[in-house]
Amino acid sequence: MASHLLKRAFGSRSTQILSSANPSSSFPSPATALARLFSSSPDTIRATLFPGDGIGPEIAESVKQVFKEAEVPIEWEEHYVSDQIDPRTQSFLTWESLESVRRNGVGLKGPMATPIGKGHRSLNLTLRKELNLYANVRPCYSLPGYKTRYDDVNLITIRENTEGEYSGLEHQVVRGVVESLKIITRQASLRVAEYAFHYAKTNGRERVSAIHKANIMQKTDGLFLKCCREVAEKYPEITYEEVVIDNCCMMLVKNPALFDVLVMPNLYGDIISDLCAGLIGGLGLTPSCNIGEGGIALAEAVHGSAPDIAGKNLANPTALLLSSVSMLRHLELNDKADRIQDAILLTIAEGKYRTADLGGKSTTSEFTNAIIDHL
Repeated sequence: MASHLLKRAFGSRSTQILSSANPSSSFPSPATALARLFSSSPDTIRATLFPGDGIGPEIAESVKQVFKEAEVPIEWEEHYVSDQIDPRTQSFLTWESLESVRRNGVGLKGPMATPIGKGHRSLNLTLRKELNLYANVRPCYSLPGYKTRYDDVNLITIRENTEGEYSGLEHQVVRGVVESLKIITRQASLRVAEYAFHYAKTNGRERVSAIHKANIMQKTDGLFLKCCREVAEKYPEITYEEVVIDNCCMMLVKNPALFDVLVMPNLYGDIISDLCAGLIGGLGLTPSCNIGEGGIALAEAVHGSAPDIAGKNLANPTALLLSSVSMLRHLELNDKADRIQDAILLTIAEGKYRTADLGGKSTTSEFTNAIIDHL
C-alpha cells in the first residue's frame, strides 16, 4: 500500500519527466539511450553526480551503496564544487560539470551552499539557468508509518524555475535604494502550465491550482494566470482554480487535502514547496526533480548542507535516496526504483533505525545498512 501511494505521487515512468518515451514500447526512452551512449558499457547508464557540500558527500555515499547492493546499472560521473569562480558560469560550478549533465541528460545533486551576501552567483540558480531546468517538481506525500500532524497529504508542487523574482536582475538606483526586477514571460509561463496540466492528466490528478498575487502584481502575475487559463482550456477534464498566495498558505495549513497539483511562479513555489514539506515531516523526507527541455532531468535533495553535522555520520539520506528513485523512474528502471523505494519506506515505517531528525538515534551508516537489508 505504501509503495502504491508513493508511486502515484512520483508519477508513472512515462510522465515523471517530459519525455517522448512510449510506456508500451520495448525501446528505451531518449534519456536512457543518451545516458547509455556515453557509458563504458551498453548495459550501463552514465549519470552525473554532484555530491555537494556539508553532509552532501555522506548522503551521496549512501545512494551509491544502496545502488550497488540493488545492482542498479548506473555509472556515476562525479563533479564537485570548485574553490574558484569559473568565469564561464560566474559561479563555483565549472563549465565541465554543466557539460556533463547536458551530455548525460540525467543527474543527481546533493545540497549546495552559496555564501550569503558575498556577490557569488547562486549554485542552484546557475544550474537552473545554464541547463534551462524550467520546472521543479516535488511530490509531498504522507509517509505510512511516520506520524505527523497530517495523515492525508497528497499533493504535487510544480514551480517555474527560471524567472520571476529569481531572475538575478538587481541593481542600486541611488545610494540606499536597490531595485530587483521580477520577470514573467509568456513562453516560460505557458511551458510550466502545460507541464502541470500534462502531469495532472497522465497521473490521474483531478485539480490544478494556479498560485498568484495578481490582485497586487497585476501585470506579472496577471500574465502568468492568463497563460494558465489558456492551457486549462485544453484540459476540460481537469478542474482549474486560482488561489492567492497568502490564502493558499492558510488553506494548506488548515487542510492540505484541499489541493492536488499546484503550479506557481518561482518565488511562490520556493515558499509553498517548503511549507508542504513541513506538512509531511520536513525537507529531509522530500524528493525533488528539476525538468529541462530536451529531456534533461536533475533530481536533487532540497534541504540544506547542514555544516554543523557534516562529517559526523548523523545525516538523513532519505531525501536524496527518494530523489534518486525519481531519477530511476525517469530512466525507466522501474523495478530497481520499486525495490529501493520499498526498502526506504519499510525502514522508516519499522522505526527501529531512524536518524535523529526522524526521532531516532541511528547513524547515517546504520540507517543506510537497514535499507540495504530490506532490499
